Amino acid sequence: MVDLALIWAGLIAFSVFAYVVLDGFDLGIGILFPLFKGRDRDVAMNSIAPVWDGNETWLVLGGGGLMAVFPVVYATVLPALYAPLIAMLLALIFRGVAFEFRWRTKRGRSWWDAGFFGGSLIASFMQGIALGALVQGIVIEDRAYAGGWWDWLTPFSLLTGVALATGYALLGSTWLVMKTTGNLRDIAQKVARLSALGMLTLIGAVSLWTPFLNPIYLERWFKWPTMLFSGIVPVLVLACFWWLWRSLSAQRDTAPFLAALGLFALSFTGLGISFFPYIVPGALTIQEAAAPPESLGFLLAGAVVLVPIILIYTAYAYWVFRGKVDPEEGYH
Repeated sequence: MVDLALIWAGLIAFSVFAYVVLDGFDLGIGILFPLFKGRDRDVAMNSIAPVWDGNETWLVLGGGGLMAVFPVVYATVLPALYAPLIAMLLALIFRGVAFEFRWRTKRGRSWWDAGFFGGSLIASFMQGIALGALVQGIVIEDRAYAGGWWDWLTPFSLLTGVALATGYALLGSTWLVMKTTGNLRDIAQKVARLSALGMLTLIGAVSLWTPFLNPIYLERWFKWPTMLFSGIVPVLVLACFWWLWRSLSAQRDTAPFLAALGLFALSFTGLGISFFPYIVPGALTIQEAAAPPESLGFLLAGAVVLVPIILIYTAYAYWVFRGKVDPEEGYH
């Protein structure tokens, strides 16, 4: 028998990961924006102009899918994370407005540049805080949120907020290494090295802290056979970091970005190992939180059509705008 709940859990996880890596690099460019001056800012923004709003499709798909397929999760997790999620959404809205308006004025461009930076940083940081709050656990009683207003704000969630923002900076800098030339690429190269070291350190800090947040994690990470995967993932993380560092030293264009994506994929895999089969750690399993099978089947029929279409137009957009950015052309 086909496990529709598990299939949908995989689709939601894929949507979240696609959003993180695709929107991550353009948020990262926003975080790095104060490091660029004059024409370099225009070129950096032009490198993401054709794709940045399409990247957020995956956020809509993941959030909408969660509401339809795992309504209990939607109803319990959102009240726990209202503050960081609302701050994230407002930051994304303001960032989008700043992206458009900075091209329409010269006198006020510095203000819109600051808005683009602030929106990117706040959105990234709040996403990391929400992730950390979910990992550390949400209090649920009788299938309803039973925690307090400030439960999401802890030292661990602040650490994951910094970690995700640093990771996005790494994605943004390696994207610019791949897409730009000259002085802008040189700056991105230096930032990529620093953010790679920062991300590796923060991955280690989060990994050392996580098993002690919940007995489920401790058992999952250090009990056979799951401990086998827990041992393999750190080795692969170090291998990706070595590949990233060597690629930057060799002045390669594409490899650093692929290596940075590898670091995110491995971190996401580590979360999956820790969570499964829970969708809310220690509170709700995938099966417990799923909608009725009839609803899952009906929605899956639509997803089978919709998801390939999104993948096709996303891949086409990236293919059309492949290669280096021409400093003399772009979004105006």
